[in-house]
Amino acid sequence: MDASGSAALGLYISIPFCRSKCTYCNFASGVYPASQHARYVQRVIEDTGAAGLWAQDMGVQLPRRVDTIYLGGGTPSLLAPELVEQLFSALRTRFSVDPDAEITVECAPGQLSDETLAALVRAGVNRISLGVQSFIDREAQESGRLHTRAIVLDDLRRLRAAGLSNLNIDLIAGLAGQTLASWQESVSVLLETGVPHASVYMLEVDEDSRLGRELLAGGARYHAGLVPTEEAIARMYEQAIERLAAAGLAQYEISNFARPGAESLHNLRYWQRRPYLGLGLDASSALHEPEGYVLRANTTDDLTAYLAAPQPVETAWLSPASQHEEAWFLGLRLNAGVRIADLEREFGPAAVAPALARVRQLASSGLLAFDGKTARLTPQGRLLSNDVFQEFLGLVPDHTGVA
Repeated sequence: MDASGSAALGLYISIPFCRSKCTYCNFASGVYPASQHARYVQRVIEDTGAAGLWAQDMGVQLPRRVDTIYLGGGTPSLLAPELVEQLFSALRTRFSVDPDAEITVECAPGQLSDETLAALVRAGVNRISLGVQSFIDREAQESGRLHTRAIVLDDLRRLRAAGLSNLNIDLIAGLAGQTLASWQESVSVLLETGVPHASVYMLEVDEDSRLGRELLAGGARYHAGLVPTEEAIARMYEQAIERLAAAGLAQYEISNFARPGAESLHNLRYWQRRPYLGLGLDASSALHEPEGYVLRANTTDDLTAYLAAPQPVETAWLSPASQHEEAWFLGLRLNAGVRIADLEREFGPAAVAPALARVRQLASSGLLAFDGKTARLTPQGRLLSNDVFQEFLGLVPDHTGVA
């Protein structure tokens, strides 16, 4: 089935509130007073109610049926129980949520009260993603995290006691002061927890983060000088792949690992180009229209403006040529790779031919594996994935004039 053939929608809800700002973070999130939480949830609820009319005005399809919901941020677990209940009540009123829908909430360790946990369970949340980043207390503290290893382990116990077993733990390779030995220890603790899913990210220092600004300025407050080399970070990532695989968590995407059946269904829809609606601050949407174009939409990243009044949504139409590019650089993120026959069926053999020639070139250089039917990143290709993705841009002229 092609990208427009899905009958269900995914919902992403941005919750931008944090208790502290991590040194490496450049997301539209921050430390805001709790007094803003209620107004923010009300604004999201207003957007939920207005989504249908907006989609109609834009001429795009907005399925009523929802099979995945994801609350990200920020720290959604900071919401008070009554706000959790109001938000999910509005979502279930506006949309028809599948009884077995995957409903994920991101939580910061040590920042989930018993009352909010109970509200999440009542709301039907069945998957929790914990932003651990490191099980080494010093590394976590110096990157702006507020938890310790003991807090994380206690949260896992509480979540399981509440009936939540579909759990993910995030780790970051490349934190300031991290060594190969300390990284191995973090991976070991993750494996000991028995969680069915793990996300492993290689640190990318953004110049708009506090850590990035310090690297450019040569400061020392956030320990920028202790960030490991790119070679060390790559080795940490490779070690994690090996150890997670040996423990039964197979890599299915560049940064994601799961036991069979525990893959993140919501995140898969991004890589498989299925429709989703983003609600809240700096949220993205991808919706289809009958003629084959895709609408990409983004909300403002200015919290004050967002709370003040409904804001114009920034939009761009993706032509079939642009969608073809996305099919390559999103599909190649998955270990399953890109099936040539699927793309030829969706876009036509003539459109795929230039990319197929590029696939053969990249295969000869060891960055892709190609068996004549499916193209996949090699281990070396995953380390250089951004460079590989660039190779698929601009191969097909876009004669439509649509961005």
